Amino acid sequence: MSTLKLSESVTSASKAPVQSRCSPMLTPLAYFLGQHLVIPAYFDDITITGQHHLPAAGPVILAPTHRARWDSIMLPLAAGRPATGRDLRFMVTADEVRGIQGWFIRRLGGFPVNVRRPTIASLRHGIDLLIAGEMLVIYPEGGIRRKDQVHPLKPGLGRLAVQAEAAQEQLNVQVLPVDIHYGEAYPSWRCPVQITIGDVIAVRHYLNGDDSPDALKAGAKQLTADLQTRLSSLVNSRQNAA
Repeated sequence: MSTLKLSESVTSASKAPVQSRCSPMLTPLAYFLGQHLVIPAYFDDITITGQHHLPAAGPVILAPTHRARWDSIMLPLAAGRPATGRDLRFMVTADEVRGIQGWFIRRLGGFPVNVRRPTIASLRHGIDLLIAGEMLVIYPEGGIRRKDQVHPLKPGLGRLAVQAEAAQEQLNVQVLPVDIHYGEAYPSWRCPVQITIGDVIAVRHYLNGDDSPDALKAGAKQLTADLQTRLSSLVNSRQNAA
């Protein structure tokens, strides 16, 4: 494998290493409160399907639709400790990781990325997490989208996935599309929730043994297109079944 080459759009303005962790005290407490108090107290019927697709180990990128701030509380219930025994790591916008909220986010597995000018340090941290076999959450649509359809995906997830796969031989990064749907565009008290986890997309198929910059760029582009198709299929299937 060749030396890792990050996207040309990345700036090296910040050389400070990005740090995040799952606090051994705070993380179990957050999972317990979310699973047994916050979520059941606010929402009514919660349906989760496709959990058998979740890998028990190895590097994973969860690629969910982004419909509300509740998503980052729902995902740990659907794919984190209660389902897999694993803690989720979140790539979040830099604006979210400020003040007391930022203090909690960094200790619950989150780390910031400036979506307008991503730094090498932040993307390197995401790649390091995948190399370490973590389960990483990236919202491919970017910000919250209230309309019940899959919006055009940002290229960052695809680029990060193929860069990580190219960085270490036989890493076997897997991407899972996830459809999160609330009964209302702005989820209110006792609103139902439906979460569907799709089948895995193996990132190694997008390298084809070639880790040149042009090949990685093409692989990332195709991965993004395929992920868009998979997410759209999950949403369409749910809508047709309604």
